[in-house]
Amino acid sequence: MQFDAVLIEPRIQEMTEKGFWHGKTVNDYFDECLRDCPDKPALTSVVVSTGARRDLTWAELDVLANRAAVGLSRLGVGRDDVVSCQLPNSWQFVATYLGCARLGAVFNPVMHIFREHELTFMLRHGEAKVFVILKLFRGFDHEAMTDAMLPDLPDLQHVLVQGGTGARDLETTLFDPALDDDPDMARITTENRPDANAVCQLIYTSGTTGEPKGVMHTANTMYANLVPYADRLHLGADDVVLMASPMAHQTGFMYGLLMPVQLQARAVLLDTWDKSLAAKVVEQDGCTFTMASTPFLMDLSNAVEEDGTDSASLRTFLCAGTAIPGPVVERARAVLGTKIVSAWGMTENGAVTLTNLDDPDERSIHSDGYPLAGMEVQIRTPEGTIAQPHEEGELYVRGCSNFGGYLKRPQWNTVDADGWFDTGDIARADENGYIRICGRSKDIIIRGAENIPVVEVETALFKHPAVATVAIVGYPDDRLGERACAFVVPKPGQALSFEEMQSFLSQHHFSKNYWPERLEIRKALPSTASGKIQKFALRKMLRDEMGLA
Repeated sequence: MQFDAVLIEPRIQEMTEKGFWHGKTVNDYFDECLRDCPDKPALTSVVVSTGARRDLTWAELDVLANRAAVGLSRLGVGRDDVVSCQLPNSWQFVATYLGCARLGAVFNPVMHIFREHELTFMLRHGEAKVFVILKLFRGFDHEAMTDAMLPDLPDLQHVLVQGGTGARDLETTLFDPALDDDPDMARITTENRPDANAVCQLIYTSGTTGEPKGVMHTANTMYANLVPYADRLHLGADDVVLMASPMAHQTGFMYGLLMPVQLQARAVLLDTWDKSLAAKVVEQDGCTFTMASTPFLMDLSNAVEEDGTDSASLRTFLCAGTAIPGPVVERARAVLGTKIVSAWGMTENGAVTLTNLDDPDERSIHSDGYPLAGMEVQIRTPEGTIAQPHEEGELYVRGCSNFGGYLKRPQWNTVDADGWFDTGDIARADENGYIRICGRSKDIIIRGAENIPVVEVETALFKHPAVATVAIVGYPDDRLGERACAFVVPKPGQALSFEEMQSFLSQHHFSKNYWPERLEIRKALPSTASGKIQKFALRKMLRDEMGLA
């Protein structure tokens, strides 16, 4: 596979000289774990449906990673070959990735919710040589689905199935103890290790805006984010990282897999989300840190309150993806006793902005933090000038953790001559450089030539006692150009009428021009597995229902 990561080479000298690119890969960090603490607990993998768990030390994880490397090598996998993986959070996911890293293969994690439409595109576009799946997950037969896709995947040579049989069986192929006796293991696991500027991860955008894009990352671009991220959050070897966000998403992959290796810290993985089990794991395993979206925070607060579990060890919950409503922060602080940190980032660059641990809670409610070391943000007005404090504009970022480009789509890289990447987000900044994401550029609703502050209206409606989830999107109007529609998921046993919504916004002193002029009640809203609501899907749904072209 030839990777066109055209955004890497121009930055190597500058990022290296400034000390932001450290020249270390996950292999280097893992070797340090083996040197310093081989018998220390490294990973706990929990299967939520059965409660089964497996605990591994760094030395034990090393054995599994070496077996995976040998097994993949026997399948013909080598430098720059793509291995796609649709496993849930598990030790098998981690060991497979580490095996790929030792071969110089490129790891392509894909979400377990993806089906034929998304997967056929991704596996074909990424020229995957091996596809690793679970036979059955949440009652769905992934092997049958994969078999149906095979005629459209000419590059796919092998399918490995956890829970499979014969030559496809993942355990036999990658984790058989007999692989320890392979006389070429030392050569296989060391001679093709990539350098830190080689593409090591291919990950597709999560689908909030149409066709997925293949984001290419190197060890340098990812660890340039992880090092200052851990530093700002005061994370170290004594921390226990709980990760329930899918590792096929950048949140789970970077902060639940790569970061614990870097820190020599223990990770506790849940293959699916279960709020009560998560609360018990926090108590039993002494979890100190986690990162997830707002729904996870709300669920964990509910579970601790309902079950009476002890969450005292959980010092920090980093919440990203959407604005965190004030009542959610206040309740989490009271129930969990946890510091809530807000952040903003993208698949293309990891977490770019974070609040500080010593910031007042108001910072997490009203901002998404300020840039990590090595990253810069710039907010531009429609005229192309730099926005003044509190003035909204298009958000651009530049720096060490920006990706290497979109695979086979360099025309979409949206990086200008000065290295600024167009995020597609609308934001504003205060006098101290803390930014607030106001929405996507495509999410702007212009009603009668006036911009509707979508995020502010959503945040207000979120405070309504009957509202569990809300998203506001625009729809065409002949007279005003656009009008706003609020999609609402009510809390169990609650209801919300259009008149009640209007009255509530009036009580909160919103201009009538900002009130949604349509209300749609739903049982659930389309979203990615990381919790981001897919507004493009809501817009399409609304247009279809209204009979609009």
